[in-house]
Amino acid sequence: MDINLSINGKLHAVQVQEDMPLLWVIRDIIGLTGTKFGCGVSQCGACSVLIDGKLTKSCGIPVSDAIEKDIFTIEGNSENLEFLRQAWTDGNVPQCGYCQSGQLIAATSLLDLIEKPTDKDIDEAMSANICRCGTYTRIKKGIHTAVKLKNETK
Repeated sequence: MDINLSINGKLHAVQVQEDMPLLWVIRDIIGLTGTKFGCGVSQCGACSVLIDGKLTKSCGIPVSDAIEKDIFTIEGNSENLEFLRQAWTDGNVPQCGYCQSGQLIAATSLLDLIEKPTDKDIDEAMSANICRCGTYTRIKKGIHTAVKLKNETK
């Protein structure tokens, strides 16, 4: 089936089965490998993307659910993601780094919704993303740092 997908503001025409998981279309067909395979059952968050601004685990939805929607991956650019990337680097947030693309997308979604999140907001927003290395404290600090960096540029 011919499918057109808008990913990070760019149109991609792909020929895939409409029930193929979006994750595999993004990674294997389009070649954007920043979005990771973690569990395959929508539990860990490594495959997180934004679809029309909504945090979505791409391993658990068919590509047909993303037609005519805006998909945003870790390779994309947004103001909030740029501040988060800087905070992640400055704070040495990742340990192994495998989950971090999903963590950054979840944090982007949070900052898109809440300009100055509380610790409780962060805990709730990030609870669906697993970090096997346990860098949750650094992730929370990184989100607060990103908010601070963003406020300093205003």
